[in-house]
Amino acid sequence: MALASVGRPRPPPHLLANKGRDGVSSEILWAALALVLVFEGLFPLLAPGRWRRTFERLTELKDGQLRFFGLVSVGLGLALLAWATAG
Repeated sequence: MALASVGRPRPPPHLLANKGRDGVSSEILWAALALVLVFEGLFPLLAPGRWRRTFERLTELKDGQLRFFGLVSVGLGLALLAWATAG
C-alpha cells in the first residue's frame, strides 16, 4: 500500500494552466486583488461614521508615523504571505 506524499497539496489544474514567466498563476493574483478590495470595503460599508473619523485622525499623523504604520503593514503582509506559501 503506497502512502500519500506528505507536504503541500498540489493546486488544482486550472490554477496551474495560466502560469506566467515566474510560475505564478494570473488567476491567483487577480483573486488576491479581489480579496484586498473586499476587505478594504468592509469597514466603510459596515461603519461609515467610524471609518470617516478614523480616516480623519490618520490625516493628522506625521509622515514618520504613517511610514511606520505602512512598514508594519508591509511586514505583516510579507510574513503572512511567507507563512501561507511555506511548504
